[in-house]
Amino acid sequence: MTEFTVSGRWQARDGWESFEKEIQAENEDVATERTYTEFGSKHGLKRTQVEIEEVAQ
Repeated sequence: MTEFTVSGRWQARDGWESFEKEIQAENEDVATERTYTEFGSKHGLKRTQVEIEEVAQ
């Protein structure tokens, strides 16, 4: 597995907030899916409330 840095923004109560996360994944697509999953489970967000701007290795 490779470590990816996923950055973007998510919709909070007072507006959009930026984020940067380190995700262990097989490829960029899996890292993107895990980011959506994590925000959905921890913050109760839908995919449309999370904007991923960059996935870098």
